[in-house]
Amino acid sequence: MTDDGYFGAEVAATYDTADGMFAPEVVTPAVDLLARLAGSGRALELAIGTGRIALPLAARGIEVHGIELSRSMVDQLRRKPGGAVIPVAIGDMATARLEESFSLVYLVFNTIMNLTTQEAQVACFRNAAAHLVPGGVFVIETMVPALRQLPPGQTFVPFRGDATGFGIDEYDVVRQGLISHHIDLVGGGEARYSSGPFRYVWPSELDLMAQLAGMRLRDRWGGWREEPFTAESPSHVSVWVRPSD
Repeated sequence: MTDDGYFGAEVAATYDTADGMFAPEVVTPAVDLLARLAGSGRALELAIGTGRIALPLAARGIEVHGIELSRSMVDQLRRKPGGAVIPVAIGDMATARLEESFSLVYLVFNTIMNLTTQEAQVACFRNAAAHLVPGGVFVIETMVPALRQLPPGQTFVPFRGDATGFGIDEYDVVRQGLISHHIDLVGGGEARYSSGPFRYVWPSELDLMAQLAGMRLRDRWGGWREEPFTAESPSHVSVWVRPSD
């Protein structure tokens, strides 16, 4: 691990090639909903990365700011059209503070799980709330832990297997930990292995974190198109509001 965490120069250089993440059918619904939630106000993306969501959101006329731990990821953002003008503070999304206030703070693509302790995740909620104007909202997109797929004694759940490589999640149900293992086939018969630690978190636990930060749940959907959230939903998009009073 580098000063950039698990998103150093090598990861940042290939991040935008991740299969499916940048497809219009994935990005556009997220940007549509976030733009509506931001309204005429400003937006703050925690872990802004290379600008996958921030750049198209800014193109909608929303003033977007960011917080990002990895300088390498921000370097990639800066190389893209429009990336040079988005203000980004280098720091931990759980603790870095900006002077500005926002109508929308958001955190996408399971990134809340990059904070590997409950304390850090609670701090992230408090940091988000501190950046919100009264009536502003905090949005998280993250997976629902796949523990229902674990037979007794098993700790591994495969989540990807195709011509580009394989992915397996390794669960630690005692510590609520998860290690995501990736084997990418990069051509010429070469395989590249990478992994990263996470802390999985339940929707109800996120709601409690929001309460500790002075927010309450407003909406929860099964995806960016506002699909119903059900017992079968593999992920959720949740919206907590900072009360006006």
